[in-house]
Amino acid sequence: MTQTHHSWVVGDLQGCIESLDHLLKQPGLLDDPTAQIYFAGDLINRGPASLAVLRRIQSLGARAHCVLGNHDVHFLSVAAGMRRPTRYDTFDDILSSPHRDYWVDWLRHQPLYQQQAGHLIVHAGVCPDWSLDELREVADEIHSLLRSDDWAQHLPKLFGNEPALWSPKLTGYDRLRYGLNAITRVRYLHQDGSLDFGHKSAPDSAPDHLRPWFTVEPRGITEPIVFGHWSTLGFLHRHGVVAVDTGALWGGKLTALRLEDYKTIQIPAQEAQPLSPI
Repeated sequence: MTQTHHSWVVGDLQGCIESLDHLLKQPGLLDDPTAQIYFAGDLINRGPASLAVLRRIQSLGARAHCVLGNHDVHFLSVAAGMRRPTRYDTFDDILSSPHRDYWVDWLRHQPLYQQQAGHLIVHAGVCPDWSLDELREVADEIHSLLRSDDWAQHLPKLFGNEPALWSPKLTGYDRLRYGLNAITRVRYLHQDGSLDFGHKSAPDSAPDHLRPWFTVEPRGITEPIVFGHWSTLGFLHRHGVVAVDTGALWGGKLTALRLEDYKTIQIPAQEAQPLSPI
């Protein structure tokens, strides 16, 4: 008899080890030891236990798969010495670890997207104009730079808010910078299709000139897209996407979604002192 290997996507962890451990003990995950678990980015930062989260993910072995989120990339920029940590950052436990270099290398080798069970998994979103091949090309090129021996030299050129509008004519670091922003930071687009970096609110309280990226049609990628990043959006399943960041960091819930049938497991955040949004 062939055993079915289920695939689960888990929303943003951001260093919330107590919530992750509680989720992994839930029926559906605990009693499915061959399930593949995909983490939708922002593994670390802002929560209390970034290093412990990385260790727990790695303890799952080949069952665990990740994509990078904006907080993970920000950490790499600090580790590379190109940015100073902010007063909100909580990854000193990694930076001060005797195994710091190992974890930096482990993180920078994680991809920007995963494909599983007919779904595309990214941290934040995609450019509506992209085809799946364009997404792969841009993301794989960024991934290649992050994995390279001289990755720290490339990283400063990948940060910045420009260009904010996609064009197939973009080349070099402009193309990759746009790609990294679309995959790890996007929430809203302006009417002209350019990326907005200023608003984090839910769509019902956003300015009229902004549109959630996943509502812009036509979208070139037709596969269902699963993403995190947008805690004020909460769990959402429409427009051909599923949003799974349900705000564990802020005292909300941690969500796992089974791709084969969209069964969800949600547990209340377990951290003793959830943060207040800033």
